[in-house]
Amino acid sequence: MKNYLGFENEIKNLEVELDKLKDPYNQEGLSEVNTEKISKIQSEIDSKLREVYSNLNSWQKTQVARHEDRPKSKFFIENLFKEFVPLAGDRFYGEDKSVLAGFAKFDKTSVLVIGQEKGDDLDTRIKRNFGMMRPEGYRKTIRLMKLADKFNIPIILFIDTPGAYPGVGAEERGQAEAIAKSIECCMELKVPTISIIIGEGGSGGAIALASSNKVLMFENAIYSVISPEGCATILWRDPKKTLEAAEAMKLSSKDLLKLGVIDEIITEPVGGAHRDRDLCLDRIKNSINKNLNELKQMDREEIFLQRKNKFLSIGRSKGFSTTLETDENLVMKESLLQKIVSKIKNFKIQISVIFFLIILGILYYAL
Repeated sequence: MKNYLGFENEIKNLEVELDKLKDPYNQEGLSEVNTEKISKIQSEIDSKLREVYSNLNSWQKTQVARHEDRPKSKFFIENLFKEFVPLAGDRFYGEDKSVLAGFAKFDKTSVLVIGQEKGDDLDTRIKRNFGMMRPEGYRKTIRLMKLADKFNIPIILFIDTPGAYPGVGAEERGQAEAIAKSIECCMELKVPTISIIIGEGGSGGAIALASSNKVLMFENAIYSVISPEGCATILWRDPKKTLEAAEAMKLSSKDLLKLGVIDEIITEPVGGAHRDRDLCLDRIKNSINKNLNELKQMDREEIFLQRKNKFLSIGRSKGFSTTLETDENLVMKESLLQKIVSKIKNFKIQISVIFFLIILGILYYAL
């Protein structure tokens, strides 16, 4: 059974009609398949998908990124990599099933693969904690990333999480520290790292694994510091203002590419990644290949510097400068008296010496 989003009602009606036409054993009994009408409706569906998905707003893209049928990390790991060897445990507390990690082969190249996994049905979603990692999950990835760095093995990470798990147990075990250490580890690595945001990239839970040389993002994925619902609740005191919040946060792939937060957009099939998984596989494979080959041309020190400069340059359209340019409107205006007092404070030692010499001179002539 297909799952449809609220703005896909017209598409749903057309596809229901199409399914009835394709089934010769419909309610009216055995009937001849009308191929001409089938082709016409299929053409209408394709046209409607293009029309709807070419004009998605930020909140609708958020809904697509969260779609139940969207391909998850497990799907990509199983279909893109060979000889995958899963590794578990953080060697401190336990195993976190919301993150898959292990060594594998990607086109004959040994790589470390890490993927945040949400699950495909209710049972697996509960098992995977809906993709929300606990501290032991981050510590597991840190352990494996350091191991990959030691043996000069590239790292590929799949990001798909609403955020780090906010439970009491996770906080008691040091959730914030684990996320900070994961970011620090990612930034210190001297092997190529590629992060791919395939669905939701939520908060520090995503950033902890997305501090990479290359950050790729699916066309309808999202990447933000907070969910639109959370932002709307905080700023507008109204969780229904999700559209305004989503637009303000610039969480779509196009906005983030313009801001320099991500490096590349992986285009999706018309209607979202869930409508043609095989095409998604081809596109993501080509993108990983291209970026991995580019990073392989660099030595370990160049890889480290490239990553460092990439993140330091975010938000600085003119790059670094030795002098600080200050906007006059941001400077607090001072009165004449305040300026005099400020000058006196700056030269108080010199003024004290001069004053002392004047007193000595007066005393000398008086005597």
